[in-house]
Amino acid sequence: MKRASHFLLCACVCLALVSVSSAQRLPTIARPDNYKLTFAPDFSTDGFGGVETIQVRVQKPTSEIVLNALDLDFHEATITARGASQKATATFEKEKEQVTLAVGKTLPPGPATIDIKYTGKLSSELRGLYLGKQDDGHKYAATQFEATDARRAFPCFDEPAYKATFNVTVIADNGMTVISNTRAISDVDGPVGKHTVRFAATPKISSYLVAFVVGNFEYIEGSADGIPIRVYTTAGKKELGRFALETAEKVLPYYDHYFGIKYPYSKLDLVGLSDFGPGAMENAGCITFREVFLMLDDKHGGIERKKFVGSVVAHEIAHQWFGDLVTMQWWDDVWLNEGFADWMSSKPLEAWHPEWEVELSDVTDSTRALNLDALQNTHPIHQEAETAAQILQLADAITYGKTAAVLRMLESYLGEETFRAGVNEYLKEHAYGSAAAADFWNALTKVSKKPVDKIMATFVEQAGAPLVSVKMKCRGSSATVSLEQRRYYYDRARFESDNNQLWEIPVCFKQGLGKGAGAEKCVLLTQEQQSFTLATCSPWINANAGARGFYRSGYDAEGIRSLARDAERALSPTERIMLLSDLWASVRVDRGKIGDYLVVAQGLQSDRQPEVVSQLIAQLDFIGRYLVTDADRESYRLWVRDLLSPVAEEVGWKKKPSESEEKESLRKVLLGALGGVARDPEVQAFARKLVDQALQDPSAVDRELVASAFPIAASNGDAVLFDQVLARLKSSQNPEESAVYQQTLEAFSDPKLLARTLEYAISEARSQDATSIIGGVMRNPAGQKLGWDFVRAQWAAIEKQSGAFGGASPGGLVASTGVFCDSASRDEVKQFFTVHPVASAERALRQSLERIDYCIDLKGRQGPQLASWLQEQGRHGGNDATGN
Repeated sequence: MKRASHFLLCACVCLALVSVSSAQRLPTIARPDNYKLTFAPDFSTDGFGGVETIQVRVQKPTSEIVLNALDLDFHEATITARGASQKATATFEKEKEQVTLAVGKTLPPGPATIDIKYTGKLSSELRGLYLGKQDDGHKYAATQFEATDARRAFPCFDEPAYKATFNVTVIADNGMTVISNTRAISDVDGPVGKHTVRFAATPKISSYLVAFVVGNFEYIEGSADGIPIRVYTTAGKKELGRFALETAEKVLPYYDHYFGIKYPYSKLDLVGLSDFGPGAMENAGCITFREVFLMLDDKHGGIERKKFVGSVVAHEIAHQWFGDLVTMQWWDDVWLNEGFADWMSSKPLEAWHPEWEVELSDVTDSTRALNLDALQNTHPIHQEAETAAQILQLADAITYGKTAAVLRMLESYLGEETFRAGVNEYLKEHAYGSAAAADFWNALTKVSKKPVDKIMATFVEQAGAPLVSVKMKCRGSSATVSLEQRRYYYDRARFESDNNQLWEIPVCFKQGLGKGAGAEKCVLLTQEQQSFTLATCSPWINANAGARGFYRSGYDAEGIRSLARDAERALSPTERIMLLSDLWASVRVDRGKIGDYLVVAQGLQSDRQPEVVSQLIAQLDFIGRYLVTDADRESYRLWVRDLLSPVAEEVGWKKKPSESEEKESLRKVLLGALGGVARDPEVQAFARKLVDQALQDPSAVDRELVASAFPIAASNGDAVLFDQVLARLKSSQNPEESAVYQQTLEAFSDPKLLARTLEYAISEARSQDATSIIGGVMRNPAGQKLGWDFVRAQWAAIEKQSGAFGGASPGGLVASTGVFCDSASRDEVKQFFTVHPVASAERALRQSLERIDYCIDLKGRQGPQLASWLQEQGRHGGNDATGN
């Protein structure tokens, strides 16, 4: 499942306010072999009927069988064993989300059949079997079962280790399309006004991977390696699925070859849904997507949009092997499914479009995971989880980004072919079954003959990430490199105190300019302190060659200065991204001065890599928001303009014939920074002009550039612009454009207009977008307090509008409170969520409170240093616009 977070400009994770239960594991009484399921959705009543037959194997003599079931009404239940049928009494335990079927005579071990007739309501909560609405108002029904919501659609053994085959039949209104995991093997008229579609049996899969969709859909189709591929959309949007179809046609053969196992299902459907909680869901053979994660205008879409949609499609198709073919035994190992898919998704894209340089995005994701791991309230990759709320809390940058980064590090350590051989050994051994994470790294250990099990245990079973401090001392022509590891915390007291955490870290050095320039040496750091010898000496050393390691690097002041001088010419773009992240981490714990960081920024002034520039701008934006005083604000903005304007002038605001897509991305990044962080009046005026042109004739402007221009224009926008954007949002049939308009509404500065945005969120926005919009307003400096006050005043309405936010990733709205940087707001956040607890976001709340505390601390320490540095640069409050 792809999280609905970090979409393009700044989409927020949706909040999952689930009705938390103390859901318990099923007793080991019986195991399913096959389900025969018939569903009959009724859009006149917004309900559905279900008929189910489960073939099970009873494990021991028993008079009762326990299933998962929630919000279903049973009308008849029987259990048959050895030719004898017994009516069963159904006893529901809602807190456990279970139903016990009891019979009078003991069931013997062996095969048995459970027959159930039941009804349910089409959920309004984007989970289970739920009701959605298309742009034209037509209703549809769709499923979203991960992690524990199949039980809302049919009684089942709703745990991933209980794999079975499924025969699905759907009775739908005439004219409606029906899609499921497998091919339709019959489609007949009847009953009256309906048609009945029967699908082929699935291979063995877990209940959370069962899927079907019923509604008015159209499709385009293609194929790859003999597998038919379709992209389904609502009416009028199918051409927006062309790029996703092309991606699937490229990705599937790549995986066939890489895994050495042909795609395990009979067809592949990608289905775009208007109402959908997560970003995408890897149902076997029937992948479902939020529309904006699947569709784009291929003729006008820029490289960033293509990379985004391509990565989501590749991620979900990777799951067809890693997650669907081989499934984790329990949700505590979901990290391996998700992190592996994140890691794997880059490989086919890199082979297809090497000019995209997807490895830069991978390293950026690694830095985000490192940031989260710097908190006390992070969690180990492997985290125990029993309840639905606990499982939902695992959908974060640790489960996804950290796991992917650790796998990249491990692949680099073992070598690509050895790593691949271990992956294939694991898949072949556990195909159509379930496995634990230890099975995966034991396969890699067996194939590689290296201590993968020991390395992985240190990164998977303990929380946090190490800081590897490096010092080099030359002795003649050789050098000694001394390494020291300790856990990195944002909390300075914790960071400086002794701790007993150790990792087994594959560390790769890269030497600087001189005789040994570019030479790499890789070692395994297993102790708190170790020294290694290099054959040559050089002016500096980069402790994370290729940025392939999941650790932070620490340098002394001289090492930083040496790196800064040569960074642009001697370090790769991935290394420059990681260097910026590592240096900022040093500033956070007082091991570096903010002025030194800004000097490094100046050293990268002529960098032309969009991802490197984006990493720099993210920190410059943070500094401008939180560390600059009001007296120095204009001075700081002038410094940022001086830093970025030369590059912008070189790139220009107008697209040139035959220019690279990379330059297009850089132009977009620079426009956002100069118009937003630097508040350059000329750039803001240009952005407004671009927006006005786009509103008149969208085809007359560069769509990529105008996506950055809209929020800039909104920051100074009036009610006229607001009304124009809102009207476009309501009428747009293009998910990509709708996302831009929505984010624009979040970017206005006028409190009255932001108040209208907030009201729109709970009254008219789609349920999956409501908390994203509110969170977007809170991330807007002009809307922080307004948004927070709105959350507190409208909490009941927010819950109702978002339908309990079911099926979405947890914590987004709670996490948005981490934007504050003052003690009064921190206390308000803590008090409010003490009274209104969100069980699925408990960790997110603790993390937000941590972030606020660390921001307050950083502001107090580095704010005065920043003011002094600006004064030294001739940029201090009271200077004129020239900085003199």
